[in-house]
Amino acid sequence: MPIKDILLTLTSYPEPTPVSVVDRAVSVASALNAHIAAIACDVHIQIPGSFLSFGTAGALAAREAHRSHDSAQDLLAAFEASAQKAGLSHEVIHEESLSYRVPQRLVEYARLHDLTVVSVPAAYDQWYAEAVIFGSGRPTLVVPETPPSGPFELNTIVVAWDFSRSAARAVADAIPVLEKARTVRIVTVVNEKVIDSKHSPEQLAKNLSRHGIDAIVDRVDAAGWSIGESLMREVTSRNADLLVMGAYGHSRFREFVLGGATQSMLSKPLLPILFSH
Repeated sequence: MPIKDILLTLTSYPEPTPVSVVDRAVSVASALNAHIAAIACDVHIQIPGSFLSFGTAGALAAREAHRSHDSAQDLLAAFEASAQKAGLSHEVIHEESLSYRVPQRLVEYARLHDLTVVSVPAAYDQWYAEAVIFGSGRPTLVVPETPPSGPFELNTIVVAWDFSRSAARAVADAIPVLEKARTVRIVTVVNEKVIDSKHSPEQLAKNLSRHGIDAIVDRVDAAGWSIGESLMREVTSRNADLLVMGAYGHSRFREFVLGGATQSMLSKPLLPILFSH
């Protein structure tokens, strides 16, 4: 099924999402010829009852809510301008939410779209991204907050493959994107963990060939590096436009326990990464 309905999540608080993320998401939608919706929430901080008697606490919460509202409006206006310039079908979603409920609100919307684009702010935790990846049931595209060097392209896509359930899910979700790529490389990191050698990456390449996707198989020796470090070195050396990989982890209330490679790649993404869980 082609990707035709994309959701872009925009953060209004504590720091607004950079406009570069808006432009990158619009470029992704253009490359996939998809409709794109952007959501931003006015965040309200809940003050414990014991602090309500302090007038300064209420005033501070009101000021922060106003700052969040202004940021959300500015981001959605920037999105509309960018989407109109690109000639894309688009819509804006402006919500209100208590701060701790924002991730769940984003997950609810993500479940209704083919793909959700999120960024990972360097200044604070990646809770929003983790919530969408593990809670939406849909693929998530994590993008860097650094300005892109040019429009999003699909020249080279790297697929991280270890024969796991998450990796298989990621490949299935990414097929509509892989079909548009000039070059697809299946990368398996060896000598880092035990991988079922009975089911080789060549067999995955054979499966992809049924979709008209000619994939190149690469085996990369970890050579003492972690899987995340090995993958990042590989995508850098290949000048990849996109990395496709499964997300390992599970949710425990508001705390996610992530697999090592997922944590490594999610903490500082150098390129767009399509995660599936």
